[in-house]
Amino acid sequence: MNSKVIQTWHEIVTKRNSAKLNELLAEDVVFHSPVVHTPQVGKKVTKIYLKAAFEVLFDSSFTYVNELENKHSAMLEFTVEIDGIFVNGVDMIQWNDEGKITEFKVMLRPLKAIHLVHQKMGALLESLKK
Repeated sequence: MNSKVIQTWHEIVTKRNSAKLNELLAEDVVFHSPVVHTPQVGKKVTKIYLKAAFEVLFDSSFTYVNELENKHSAMLEFTVEIDGIFVNGVDMIQWNDEGKITEFKVMLRPLKAIHLVHQKMGALLESLKK
Protein backbone atom coordinates (compact mmCIF):
# COMPACT_ATOMS: atom_id res chain seq x y z
CA MET A 1 0.00 0.00 0.00
CA ASN A 2 2.65 2.55 1.15
CA SER A 3 0.59 5.70 1.66
CA LYS A 4 1.94 9.21 1.14
CA VAL A 5 2.21 9.56 4.93
CA ILE A 6 4.46 6.51 5.23
CA GLN A 7 6.44 7.47 2.13
CA THR A 8 7.08 10.90 3.67
CA TRP A 9 8.00 9.31 7.01
CA HIS A 10 10.54 7.05 5.28
CA GLU A 11 12.00 10.07 3.50
CA ILE A 12 12.33 11.93 6.81
CA VAL A 13 14.07 8.94 8.42
CA THR A 14 16.34 8.22 5.45
CA LYS A 15 17.44 11.83 5.07
CA ARG A 16 17.36 12.56 8.83
CA ASN A 17 15.27 15.61 7.87
CA SER A 18 13.39 16.52 11.05
CA ALA A 19 12.32 19.86 9.49
CA LYS A 20 9.74 17.97 7.40
CA LEU A 21 7.98 16.92 10.61
CA ASN A 22 6.13 20.25 10.53
CA GLU A 23 4.33 19.15 7.37
CA LEU A 24 3.54 15.67 8.62
CA LEU A 25 2.34 16.15 12.20
CA ALA A 26 -1.16 17.30 13.17
CA GLU A 27 -1.28 20.14 15.69
CA ASP A 28 -2.92 17.86 18.29
CA VAL A 29 -0.77 14.79 17.61
CA VAL A 30 -0.32 12.41 20.55
CA PHE A 31 3.06 10.78 21.12
CA HIS A 32 3.39 7.61 23.23
CA SER A 33 6.94 6.98 24.38
CA PRO A 34 8.11 3.51 25.41
CA VAL A 35 9.56 4.99 28.60
CA VAL A 36 7.24 7.88 29.56
CA HIS A 37 4.01 6.92 31.31
CA THR A 38 1.79 9.75 30.10
CA PRO A 39 1.00 10.52 26.47
CA GLN A 40 2.69 13.66 25.15
CA VAL A 41 0.17 15.90 23.38
CA GLY A 42 0.88 18.46 20.67
CA LYS A 43 3.11 19.03 17.68
CA LYS A 44 5.81 20.89 19.61
CA VAL A 45 6.48 18.19 22.22
CA THR A 46 6.13 15.38 19.66
CA LYS A 47 8.77 17.02 17.48
CA ILE A 48 11.10 17.23 20.48
CA TYR A 49 10.71 13.51 21.18
CA LEU A 50 11.08 12.52 17.53
CA LYS A 51 14.15 14.73 17.06
CA ALA A 52 15.72 13.08 20.12
CA ALA A 53 14.87 9.68 18.64
CA PHE A 54 16.65 10.73 15.43
CA GLU A 55 19.80 11.30 17.49
CA VAL A 56 19.55 8.11 19.56
CA LEU A 57 18.07 5.55 17.16
CA PHE A 58 18.58 6.59 13.57
CA ASP A 59 22.15 5.60 12.83
CA SER A 60 23.51 3.54 9.95
CA SER A 61 22.33 0.27 11.54
CA PHE A 62 18.68 1.43 11.78
CA THR A 63 16.38 -0.36 9.38
CA TYR A 64 12.68 -1.07 9.00
CA VAL A 65 12.29 -4.83 8.62
CA ASN A 66 8.52 -5.21 8.35
CA GLU A 67 5.50 -3.01 7.64
CA LEU A 68 1.76 -3.44 7.92
CA GLU A 69 -0.50 -0.69 6.67
CA ASN A 70 -4.16 0.09 6.16
CA LYS A 71 -6.09 3.23 5.21
CA HIS A 72 -5.18 5.42 8.23
CA SER A 73 -2.55 3.51 10.19
CA ALA A 74 0.67 1.58 9.90
CA MET A 75 2.94 -0.53 12.06
CA LEU A 76 6.61 -0.39 11.13
CA GLU A 77 8.96 -2.85 12.82
CA PHE A 78 12.57 -1.73 13.09
CA THR A 79 15.94 -2.92 14.32
CA VAL A 80 18.99 -0.98 15.36
CA GLU A 81 22.15 -1.66 17.33
CA ILE A 82 23.11 0.88 19.99
CA ASP A 83 26.31 0.49 22.01
CA GLY A 84 26.43 -3.20 21.11
CA ILE A 85 22.83 -3.83 22.21
CA PHE A 86 20.26 -5.10 19.72
CA VAL A 87 17.06 -3.07 19.79
CA ASN A 88 13.84 -4.29 18.21
CA GLY A 89 10.90 -1.92 18.06
CA VAL A 90 7.65 -0.95 16.43
CA ASP A 91 6.41 2.46 15.36
CA MET A 92 2.60 2.56 15.34
CA ILE A 93 1.42 5.54 13.32
CA GLN A 94 -2.11 6.84 12.76
CA TRP A 95 -3.13 9.72 10.50
CA ASN A 96 -6.21 11.65 9.48
CA ASP A 97 -7.85 12.23 6.09
CA GLU A 98 -5.60 15.25 5.55
CA GLY A 99 -2.52 13.03 5.76
CA LYS A 100 -1.35 14.42 9.11
CA ILE A 101 -0.07 12.08 11.81
CA THR A 102 -2.46 12.14 14.78
CA GLU A 103 -0.84 9.46 16.93
CA PHE A 104 2.67 8.05 17.10
CA LYS A 105 3.40 5.18 19.48
CA VAL A 106 6.77 3.48 19.96
CA MET A 107 7.25 0.04 21.51
CA LEU A 108 10.70 -1.46 22.26
CA ARG A 109 12.24 -4.73 23.34
CA PRO A 110 14.18 -6.33 25.02
CA LEU A 111 14.28 -4.81 28.50
CA LYS A 112 18.02 -4.06 28.23
CA ALA A 113 17.27 -1.99 25.12
CA ILE A 114 14.46 -0.11 26.86
CA HIS A 115 16.80 0.86 29.69
CA LEU A 116 19.50 1.98 27.26
CA VAL A 117 17.11 4.07 25.15
CA HIS A 118 15.59 5.55 28.32
CA GLN A 119 19.04 6.61 29.54
CA LYS A 120 20.13 8.09 26.20
CA MET A 121 16.82 9.79 25.41
CA GLY A 122 16.57 11.17 28.95
CA ALA A 123 20.01 12.76 28.74
CA LEU A 124 19.33 14.18 25.29
CA LEU A 125 15.90 15.55 26.21
CA GLU A 126 17.35 17.17 29.32
CA SER A 127 20.03 18.89 27.23
CA LEU A 128 17.37 20.14 24.78
CA LYS A 129 15.48 21.81 27.63
CA LYS A 130 18.50 23.98 28.49
